[in-house]
Amino acid sequence: MTFWNLVNLPLEEFRPGFKSKAELGHNLIMVCMEICAEKEDTGHKHTFDQCGIVLEGQIEMFIGEDSRLLNPNETYFIPSGEQHGWKTFDKSVKLLDITLKQPPE
Repeated sequence: MTFWNLVNLPLEEFRPGFKSKAELGHNLIMVCMEICAEKEDTGHKHTFDQCGIVLEGQIEMFIGEDSRLLNPNETYFIPSGEQHGWKTFDKSVKLLDITLKQPPE
């Protein structure tokens, strides 16, 4: 069992422009992630549902044909198979993201 304090949770860089801390359970993955400013994912999809909440900053996110500017305390839910992506602006954004754990390929 793990408890996090999101105010002072240490994050580690896992690729340029992205820091995170993940907790892997038997079925779920919980990730606190910080994405630096001026990053973009133009779109992808996967075979599992994904949901999360914006903790700090702003992120523009699209899910299918719907696009929203999300601020702290706003959430997202991405259904399995739905094309989605995002972009950050002049400041980094911090998210708490939850997905199903995928079996190894």
